[in-house]
Amino acid sequence: MRFFSAVLGLCALLAQGPAYAELPSDPLSWLGRISSAGQRLNYVGTFVYQSGGHVETSRIAHRVDANGEYERLEVLDGSPREIIRRGNEVHCVLPDERTVIIDEAGGRRAFPARLPASLSGLAESYRIRKGEVSRVAGYEAQALVLEPKDDLRYGHTLWAEMQSGLLLKSRMVDEKGGLIEQFSFSDVRIGGEIDAELLKSRFEPGEGWRVVNARGSDMPMEEAGWVLAEALPGYTLGSVMRRPLGRERGQAVHMVFSDGLAAISVFIEPVGDGSEVGLGPVSNGAINIYKRTVDGHLVTALGEAPEAAVRRIGENIRAVAR
Repeated sequence: MRFFSAVLGLCALLAQGPAYAELPSDPLSWLGRISSAGQRLNYVGTFVYQSGGHVETSRIAHRVDANGEYERLEVLDGSPREIIRRGNEVHCVLPDERTVIIDEAGGRRAFPARLPASLSGLAESYRIRKGEVSRVAGYEAQALVLEPKDDLRYGHTLWAEMQSGLLLKSRMVDEKGGLIEQFSFSDVRIGGEIDAELLKSRFEPGEGWRVVNARGSDMPMEEAGWVLAEALPGYTLGSVMRRPLGRERGQAVHMVFSDGLAAISVFIEPVGDGSEVGLGPVSNGAINIYKRTVDGHLVTALGEAPEAAVRRIGENIRAVAR
C-alpha cells in the first residue's frame, strides 16, 4: 500500500506541472535564452512552415562542437532542396537545377535560430510580455508575445522550451492578428549526440553541376555610396557589403536595416536606361518587396515587414553626392 500511495502522490505532483523557480521571470531574459539556444544546442527534428496557403515540411539537424556549428536542413516537400552549413559557410543545394549556391551565414538565421545575438532596442519597438505555458511537440513551452508599437513591424509570438530555451514555434501576425507565417516543430530531440551522417548532403555535385559564389565582401558603411535619407523609427543600418552579379552586370550594394527582429534588405545594382519592369510594391508570401530606379540604378527593398516599412526604406535610399 505504501508503494501505491507513493506512486499516487508522485502522479499528483506531476499533474500540477514541474516547478520552474530557477527560470527567468522577465521576458527579455527569455528572449536571450532563445537566441542562445538556437546556436549553442544540439538538436534534430522536423518542423512545418506555413504562409498563406503554402505549407512546407523540413527536417533539420544541428550540432555544435569545438570546431563550430554544423547544420543540415532538408525541405521534404516539392523539389528537393538542402541547406548545408559549416561554420560561417552555407551551401544551398538545388539538385533539380544541378546548382550549388555558396554564401555566408548572415545575422538573421533560419528557424529555430531566428533571433540575433544582440537584442538591444527591441523594447523600444515592441511591447514584450510573457504568455501562457503550453505544449509544443511534446515539450512544455513558455510563450513570449511581442506586440509592435507602430505599423512598421509585425507582431510575433515565440514558444520556448522551458528547460533549454530552444524555440519550438514562432508565429508572425499582421495588425489584425491574421497569420502571416508560422514555424512549428512537430517532433524534436534536444541535446545528445548528433551523428555526422545527419549533417552530410544526400547529393554529390559533380560534372555538369554549376557552382554559384554569392558571397559578398563587407565594406565600411561610409564607402557604400548610398544612404537612407530619412531614418525609419526603430530600424538601424546593421551591415553593408558588395555582392557579385556576374561578369557583365558588375556588383550590387547590399544594405541591411533591422530593428533587432524584423530585417529589411536593400539591393542597389546598375540598370539599363528605361527599365521599368516590375517597379513598385510586390508581395511574395510573408515578404514585401518595393522597387524603384534612381540615378541609373535599380533599388530593391525587401523583407518580412509591412509594406509601409519596406516602401519607406526603398523610397528614401539616395546616392551620396560626390
